[in-house]
Amino acid sequence: MTDTIARALGCALRAGLLALPAAGATAQERVTFGTNWLPQAEHGGFYQSVADGTYAACGLEVTIVPGGPQVNNRAMLMAGRLDFFMGGNLLALFNAVEQDIPMVALMASFQKEAQVLISHPGVADTWEDLRDLDLLIADAGYNTFFQWMIAAHGFRSEQRQVYTFNPAPFLANERLGMQGFLSSEPHAIREQAGFEPNVFLLADYGWDTYATQVETMRPTLENRPEVVECFVEGSILGWYNFLYGDNEPAIAMILAENPEMSRAKIDYAIERMIAEGIVDSGDTLEHGIGYMDMDRIGRFFDAMVAAGVVGADVDWTRAFDLRFVGHGLGMELRPE
Repeated sequence: MTDTIARALGCALRAGLLALPAAGATAQERVTFGTNWLPQAEHGGFYQSVADGTYAACGLEVTIVPGGPQVNNRAMLMAGRLDFFMGGNLLALFNAVEQDIPMVALMASFQKEAQVLISHPGVADTWEDLRDLDLLIADAGYNTFFQWMIAAHGFRSEQRQVYTFNPAPFLANERLGMQGFLSSEPHAIREQAGFEPNVFLLADYGWDTYATQVETMRPTLENRPEVVECFVEGSILGWYNFLYGDNEPAIAMILAENPEMSRAKIDYAIERMIAEGIVDSGDTLEHGIGYMDMDRIGRFFDAMVAAGVVGADVDWTRAFDLRFVGHGLGMELRPE
């Protein structure tokens, strides 16, 4: 265990925040955590706490189960094959309540979803300019954030062309914009086409969802609360140490488990996550990484109702248990 992590754990223990094995969780209790995609920097906090021993110090032996194009780890969670899952944004939780699935969010790794729109410089240089372009949007995006863009910002369904996660049409046509992920498509365009595209983070224009939530099933929360507490608090410390400490152990794990990942892309993703406050900004500056505010969730739910994305009669509050966040754990690890 590094000195930084030891200090963080010591501070947490003195504050009564971190439950180590003596407080309840069986030493080295096995836990499985499924991500929603292949290993990458956006999963770094979880890999950090495996690699540097933070989860182990809390009594957990955590196995990360990567997602991918042919893997449905959310279904694995619901089937009891995983203990925890790394969700996308809040909409899946609203849908779970609507379908009476007892899925619960415990923390949000991302204060801002890293969803972006991209345009060619000199063609569409402002958010308003995007309304004059055709936009490559995938089906999932069209049914969610693009409906919000129509309702809240005056975009039109006629602008949408189907995005197949191939940037070639965008590169060939300056009058096309496209959706992307903050650390993915912009980096690929810079590497492949040699220019910096305009990047518009949807969160900056009102797409106010949390993202990359840690989720579990309610029976796990009710039957193994000490394990849940250890996993959440270990993950919080992992994100602080991945962003601000020695993250080489986590990076080595990510590169080993995803041979198609490059160090350059990981470095770019970390830089963008810090610069844009994806993990640590806003409320986390006062309450700590992982924090979720129920009023903010409610406002986002209302915006999705207004956009016709979810039904107004969904009791979304059933999908959240936030008792383990907001206590300031690990905040001393943030640089001054």
